[in-house]
Amino acid sequence: MQKKLAALLFSTRLTAVLFIVFAIAMAIGTFLDASFERPPSNYAREWIFNAWWFEAIMVFFVINFIGNIFRFRLHRKEKWATLTLHLSFILILIGAGVTRYIGYEGSMLIKEGQTENTFLSWNTYLNVFIDGDYKIDGVTQRRQIPLQELRLSERLDNDFTIKTDYNKQPVTIKYKNFISNAEEGLIPSEEGEEYLKIVESGGGNRHDHWVKVGEVVNIHNVLFAVNKNTPGAINITVSDTSAYTIESPFSGNYMRMADQSRGEVVADSVQPLNLRSLYQMANMAFVFPEPVTKGSYKAVKAKEGDETGQDALILEVSSNGETKEIELMGGQYVAPDPKGVEVGGLKVYMTYGSKKHELPFSITLNDFIADKQPGTEKVYAAFRSKITVNDSETDYFDYDIYMNHVLDHEGYRFFQASFTPDEKGTILSVNKDWWGTWITYIGYFLLYLGLMAILFDPRTRFGDLKKMLDKVKNKKAKLTTVLLLFFAFSMNGQEGHSQGHLLTEAQIDSLIQATAVPKEQAAKFGKLVIQDNGRMKPLNTFASELLRKVSGKDEYNGLDANQVFLSMSYLSMTDLRGVWVQ
Repeated sequence: MQKKLAALLFSTRLTAVLFIVFAIAMAIGTFLDASFERPPSNYAREWIFNAWWFEAIMVFFVINFIGNIFRFRLHRKEKWATLTLHLSFILILIGAGVTRYIGYEGSMLIKEGQTENTFLSWNTYLNVFIDGDYKIDGVTQRRQIPLQELRLSERLDNDFTIKTDYNKQPVTIKYKNFISNAEEGLIPSEEGEEYLKIVESGGGNRHDHWVKVGEVVNIHNVLFAVNKNTPGAINITVSDTSAYTIESPFSGNYMRMADQSRGEVVADSVQPLNLRSLYQMANMAFVFPEPVTKGSYKAVKAKEGDETGQDALILEVSSNGETKEIELMGGQYVAPDPKGVEVGGLKVYMTYGSKKHELPFSITLNDFIADKQPGTEKVYAAFRSKITVNDSETDYFDYDIYMNHVLDHEGYRFFQASFTPDEKGTILSVNKDWWGTWITYIGYFLLYLGLMAILFDPRTRFGDLKKMLDKVKNKKAKLTTVLLLFFAFSMNGQEGHSQGHLLTEAQIDSLIQATAVPKEQAAKFGKLVIQDNGRMKPLNTFASELLRKVSGKDEYNGLDANQVFLSMSYLSMTDLRGVWVQ
């Protein structure tokens, strides 16, 4: 049984099958991500690239290559080229495994003049912690649930359930829904609460904000309060008679869109609020497009073409016979604040987003430079980040990161990935995979060396094929020589036969005179128009040019050019077509 299993695992037939299945899986994964901007997507990862069977293929590859080394005794000196090729594949696959299970990557955002020492992970996680009344030595205890890595997609089932407890009180967290590219919006409902909509264009893009009546929100460091008088905020008051007033600590102006009429906003004074009017104050522009609306403020799918940079995860939390729903806004490269729900006498807090990794050093962005293509505003030729790497207060150095100029420091690699829309911040791609990178690089080097070796080493399969081809070439050369000698003798025989039938000059002249056409008739024939190399000309002109080329004269033995051409044409249609050549 063991011999049969070894024969199967170490067979070249299994190698071929693994290569075919691996190639098909990679092709399918590529097609699955055809419409995805940043492959691989969670959909392709879940079904293919992170699937157990895909990793099993690579494990079987390693077993198969190692087995073949011993089966074909590739460790012998004369088989070093083939051994190098097998070792390269083994190292590449091991490096991929190290990267998969030990390495990690993420993204780091730094604004000009700021210093950062953390970055957000590529993977997304569900973070859960529970507070209750359980105490030890008078200290309230918090239950921290291990991070749950999530790969969510609207094309996947996504279903999962987390069962835990707090001081032996069961708590269940169950998946309900997932919305990619989500935003928080108001769903109109008569049973809902009242909200006032504010539309502003901070950063050059439109943003919708729903302010709940009786609350205060911060929009780009400017406070807006609705029916909640707050010092320093733009206070909006909505009366029971649907009259709206505004009181602002900032002076400004407004323009009513319906009739283009304008007005002033006086600081610290109560004035009527004009709906559907463009207000400009506190270095921002905003509009109140509609009256207060009743509804439920929930996560919704963003409009097509609008990129929000975040997703929504809806969960159900149950404990002690009570169930509540919670919506978590987050996603890749997002680190949101915890959102809580009280259920069964416990407070359950959760976040959905990336994990924060801390660097053993910090990076300061001194300047970000974006070079645009001449005559364009949004087409970039190149961009770079001028940074300072701080190992300590006294140990630091400056460095430039740009395309194909990577920073390698203490096992981390930093690539220039993108930048903020205002061109005042950089986005660096971070990779922590020292072992996986070097194992893979060594594998690629051995792969190149092995491929070159098997092409030139005479003891490899390619060497045997070269010897066979050389034998075939030698046989072909000998056969070609025999055929050439045969054709040479045949041509000499034909030439001797032809020379025996050459006509004398007198015989040739008599034939030409016998086929001569009367000069008057030939002159009529010479008036015909012909095309020669795209040019229209009389046949007489063509005949004269031809005769001068052949004899260097305008006539031949008393015959003019027209008569000579007709004689040539006639003789060429008989068995005497070689007369003029002779």
